[in-house]
Amino acid sequence: MNAEDAHTALHVVLLFLDGVGIGENDANTNPFVRAHMPALTSLCGGKLPFIPFKRISSEQADVIAVNATLGVAGLPQSGTGQTAIFTGVNGAKKFGRHFGPHPPSVLRSVIEKKNIFWQLKMIGKSVVFANAFPKRFFDYIELCPRRLTVTTLSCRFADVPLLTANELLFGNAISADFICAQWKKLGHPEITPITSAEAGRHLAHIAAKHHFTLFEYWLTDHAGHSRNMATAVEVLERFDEFLSGFLELFDPVTTLLVIVSDHGNIEDLSTKSHTRNRVPCILAGKHRHKLVNRIKNLTHITPAIMRLFSDS
Repeated sequence: MNAEDAHTALHVVLLFLDGVGIGENDANTNPFVRAHMPALTSLCGGKLPFIPFKRISSEQADVIAVNATLGVAGLPQSGTGQTAIFTGVNGAKKFGRHFGPHPPSVLRSVIEKKNIFWQLKMIGKSVVFANAFPKRFFDYIELCPRRLTVTTLSCRFADVPLLTANELLFGNAISADFICAQWKKLGHPEITPITSAEAGRHLAHIAAKHHFTLFEYWLTDHAGHSRNMATAVEVLERFDEFLSGFLELFDPVTTLLVIVSDHGNIEDLSTKSHTRNRVPCILAGKHRHKLVNRIKNLTHITPAIMRLFSDS
């Protein structure tokens, strides 16, 4: 994307949070009640979404509750749920049930032909998956290519490069934990820790260079499965600091921010499994009002974004 295009084009940033639903306002089970999240709270107009939920419309954002069960019995799972988000196809219905964490083989052709990276590239848009991956990840997928997630598989099919420690070193990629705490142990001593807010600012700079930017935060799902309140609160507060850093540089005139999840989990630590709760979809910035009535379930995310780019 050249400098002139960067100033006039629509930019979309999709922050994907794994395993985040809308839960009860109960401090015993829901870490959102205990966590200090000023950035997210402010974005949502001063209150976080809890059950019973009605749509929130603030000066900065709209918050809607999105169906993650997709009309299929059982608990939503990442493989089929993320297929729905990133392709617009009801993966659970096509496969016959919810499945995860990786997509089943029968959905690989759907991901290949309909993933959002590929669709956007076909209309000439610049895309980036902002997560950085250590060398051992690349070694692993050479041995186990079938264990790719929907996001990484989409990148492979769309010829979108997975970013490495080198991009992370120069602020052109984001660590999965934001703060780069484990990279030295992963064999990259050149990567030193940063703050979550700094990582958020890095994401804003990355997004300014691309029409579409995706970042995936999977620690929320891991924290939900741990059922450890302190861990869950830390993971949420770390995300909030990251969001705060991003919003420092966020331009709502040129950029649309979409925050969404694939299924519930962390919002209810009374269970180790996923939940059937609706998931939050937060829309902020350019054209948010065009999307707020178009998104009812996970299959509507990619078509809504594609329509924005087609109309712009």
